[in-house]
Amino acid sequence: MSRLNQFIAECPIIAIIRGVTPSDAVAVGDALYRAGIRVIEVPLNSPRPYVSIELLRKYFGSGCVIGAGTVLQPSEVRNVVNAGGEIIVSPNTDADVLSAACCTSDVTAIPGIFSPTDAILATTLGARNLKLFPASSTTPRHVSALMDVLPSATKIFPVGGIGTGDYKSWIAAGAAGFGIGSLLYKPGHSVESVTENATNIIKCVREACPPT
Repeated sequence: MSRLNQFIAECPIIAIIRGVTPSDAVAVGDALYRAGIRVIEVPLNSPRPYVSIELLRKYFGSGCVIGAGTVLQPSEVRNVVNAGGEIIVSPNTDADVLSAACCTSDVTAIPGIFSPTDAILATTLGARNLKLFPASSTTPRHVSALMDVLPSATKIFPVGGIGTGDYKSWIAAGAAGFGIGSLLYKPGHSVESVTENATNIIKCVREACPPT
């Protein structure tokens, strides 16, 4: 089992810390880690994201999976890898970005999908972890319908606009976990606030999907 799969099985959350600065990245990451989250994404439209990724990777070592979100260009894949990132998360399915990620060892691509066309293209290019985005524009039945036509090893992570009361229905439909952003962290949040948010969200997710 890969570290990503192991950590998602333990706590099915990818924490999206959009807007984090390098000066806050380790403190925010540590708060998430202490609450139980083991997968952290720094979107590339954050300030100096590669620096934050490198700092988090050095701080956690193999204790967390660290990577980037909002990856839109193949050149950004190389930059993320050079910074020590291990996941490449995009809001869309771009064949060039996905090919660059899937051809890089020790990196997991998580492209954004919405339609069956997106999802089948992504899996044909080698992705087995998919970001259903924006989840607020659809229902949990979308996951079960997609899973009917995708390879059995595919994992779908709904992202965007999911409330804490919705986790159970998404998990029941086949979601492997969730990407969670502003409910966990917004720029300016204190470490104490991040800890409280993460603790509450993890409680809700685990009630919907107990650890395996």
